[in-house]
Amino acid sequence: MHRHAYASRKLKRAAGPRRALLRGLLDSLILYERIETTEAKAKELAPYFEKQVTRAKAQTIAGFRAIGAETINPVAAQKLNYDLVNGFKSRNGGYTRIIKTGQRLGDGASMAIVELVLDEDYVAQVQKTKPVEAKKPTTKKPVKKETVTTTITGVKKAKVKKEKVA
Repeated sequence: MHRHAYASRKLKRAAGPRRALLRGLLDSLILYERIETTEAKAKELAPYFEKQVTRAKAQTIAGFRAIGAETINPVAAQKLNYDLVNGFKSRNGGYTRIIKTGQRLGDGASMAIVELVLDEDYVAQVQKTKPVEAKKPTTKKPVKKETVTTTITGVKKAKVKKEKVA
């Protein structure tokens, strides 16, 4: 079988589902920094991820937008652009490591772990969140209703009168 027309593996999928699969794997790798998948998918994911890291390291608006278009989850795009880029400062490539783990029990597919190779001094930035304060229960006064007759139609309507709660 000639494979000259394809620069990458087809993964037994058409172009659209294959791209969606890689985008999902890319999001998972960015968010969890380590995923387990089949060996063929891992080998396809590694250069795809490295291209995105190279874009993120350029720190341009066009790169940010391109990464946002390639990822499904906007949180993954932000994490790559603002957090993980700091973990790849000393590297010019080789941002991922593929570790073969053996065969899958169900169908015998060769499995692999894909993980990020971050700098040793890298510390993930944790978003600071304010603690949620419990709201005090308020005692609400019952709302009074009064009927108002309109002058134009002569129809009686119920109007709710709101009172200020102290």
